[in-house]
Amino acid sequence: MKRIVFALLFICITVNAQDRELIPVSKTEFVSIDRNGNEHDIDLTGKDFILVSVREENSDGRFYAVDRDGTVWLSAGISSGEEMGYTPSGKWSILKKKRYHTSSKYPEPDGSNNMDYSLFFTRWGHALHEGNIDFTSHGCIHVDKKDIPLLYNWAGVGMPVLITRHRYMRFARPDLRRIYSTNKNYTRKRRQR
Repeated sequence: MKRIVFALLFICITVNAQDRELIPVSKTEFVSIDRNGNEHDIDLTGKDFILVSVREENSDGRFYAVDRDGTVWLSAGISSGEEMGYTPSGKWSILKKKRYHTSSKYPEPDGSNNMDYSLFFTRWGHALHEGNIDFTSHGCIHVDKKDIPLLYNWAGVGMPVLITRHRYMRFARPDLRRIYSTNKNYTRKRRQR
């Protein structure tokens, strides 16, 4: 009986997730389309937020941390849900932060924490957390272990989290070029002949 209830809940979440769409129109402005086809404008100008372009065709497979002055200051690769709908699209908010966490639905066989640095954004348990970005998830957003501590420490409860199945890189590229071009402190060695 418990499995049937879980399956029905999962189907409801999946149907709702597939019917919602979030489209970036600028670095801080978005259009949300609900399952009835109604459009809603979202303007995050002057606010810190996290945008995730899920790892699917026609998406970036990255997260973007955008500060209140509209600068993308951190971005890195992610992995997301296994199939369309596992990771819900739309505008969410960080509900809670948990530094150490073990999934009750998908625990590690050795009992180790497998969702460290969790930023929960749905009441169903979806979170951005430390995870292997080379493999798909059960619906959460996996962030590499070198990037998640920065994101976790910056993010606060109530911060908007936007999940899209569209590209965002065209808005982030100028900031990322500026950030990463100034951080390169290496010299290229010439090949000896």
